[in-house]
Amino acid sequence: MSSLASALKLENVVYDKKGPIAYVTLNRPKVMNALNKATINELRAAFQDARDDSAVHGVILTGAGEKAFAAGADIAEIANNTAVEAEEATRRGQALTDLIENLGKPVIAAVNGFALGGGCELAMACAIRVAAESAKFGQPEVKLGVMPGYGGTQRLPRLVGRGRALKLILSGDIVDAAEAYRIGLVDELVPDGHLIESAETVLKKIIANAPISVKYALEAVNKGLETSVAEGLLIEAALFAVCASTDDKKEGTSAFLEKRAPKFQGK
Repeated sequence: MSSLASALKLENVVYDKKGPIAYVTLNRPKVMNALNKATINELRAAFQDARDDSAVHGVILTGAGEKAFAAGADIAEIANNTAVEAEEATRRGQALTDLIENLGKPVIAAVNGFALGGGCELAMACAIRVAAESAKFGQPEVKLGVMPGYGGTQRLPRLVGRGRALKLILSGDIVDAAEAYRIGLVDELVPDGHLIESAETVLKKIIANAPISVKYALEAVNKGLETSVAEGLLIEAALFAVCASTDDKKEGTSAFLEKRAPKFQGK
């Protein structure tokens, strides 16, 4: 466990920072990184730290071991939940996925092995999903007498379309990484063994750009998807204006005209 994770009192999550990148790793490989209450709380603490640390410009989320990114909720924990407890658990998971989606910094899901149920929902909350060829995805909750509860009924249709989302959610089918890539659930497919390296390549390309521009581009897409095109365009215009007032805009345009690499400060 890193000293930082120790300071945050993390037992189920490994949290490290290397330069501008924070690494959040689910670390319960013996139970395929199942998402119990403690793990959800620890993930939230790690992502809050990444959000609040100005030195962090992006996050990579992955799972320890080769078998699973996260194989869903801890079934033993939810088996005897009352309706009230179940709603509380769902709200807790939804708050985490909302935090990830609206972190203000790009989060890359590096998906190894199974990403099922809550694990698939964690991945969908990330800005971009990079998957190893051996990865598998699914929302099998209906096989357990429940349904997706960490945002799957909302994010999956937005990613792959209503029909494909319903086919996955209602059948509980698990699909391989190639199929997930074909339908748009995965954004990049990479050979096993190259997952973190590939995620780092994607993230480093993003964080080389102006941090404020990246933040507001993420916000424009996320908020725009929740509204009409006309309202989304208003959001886009307002955030474009904010970007245009920054020192980074002056630096970026000057660097372009002077044919040199820009040096963004996030101001």
